[in-house]
Parts: sequence; structure tokens; C-alpha cells
Amino acid sequence: MRTGHSLKQNQSKPILDRPVLAAMAVAVFGLLAMLIVDHGPWNRPQLQTAEVASYKTTGEAARAVGATVTPTAPKPALEPNPPGPKPAQPANPATP
Repeated sequence: MRTGHSLKQNQSKPILDRPVLAAMAVAVFGLLAMLIVDHGPWNRPQLQTAEVASYKTTGEAARAVGATVTPTAPKPALEPNPPGPKPAQPANPATP
């Protein structure tokens, strides 16, 4: 009689462990999320009128309707010293 041997054969091994199932669930969820984001109805090409599409930049479109475009003032190369007292020097400066 081989009852012990037959019990081992009847016991099934788990095909996949829990970490593998969790990783597969995350992968499937990520794949579905990417497909929804990339191919959803909000990701369609936007139609433009002929007037809007004929200008390459906002400045060109503004000048075409008579607006004046002025550039912003450039920043100075050196920033001015901030108002207020200067920071204190260390008590014992490191001397080389």
C-alpha cells in the first residue's frame, strides 16, 4: 500500500506565487492605463481654422491683426546687492 505516495500526487503545487501575481496585476494595470491615456477621446488632433494655422508664432498672428508686440526687458548681467545688512563673517576663518 502506497497511501503516502498517492497523497503527495493529489496535492497540487501553486502554479504562481503571490509576488508573481501581484507583479502581473501591476503590469496589466499599467498597460491598460497607458492605452487609455494615449488613445482616449481627449487625445484627438485639434482642428484649427485657416487663419490660425497660417501663422507659425503668436507674434506673427498678433501683428497680422494690428497688435504691437514688445519684447520683455532683458535681465541685467549682474544682480544688484540685496538691501539690508551684509551677512557676518565667521569668527575663525579657515587660513590655508
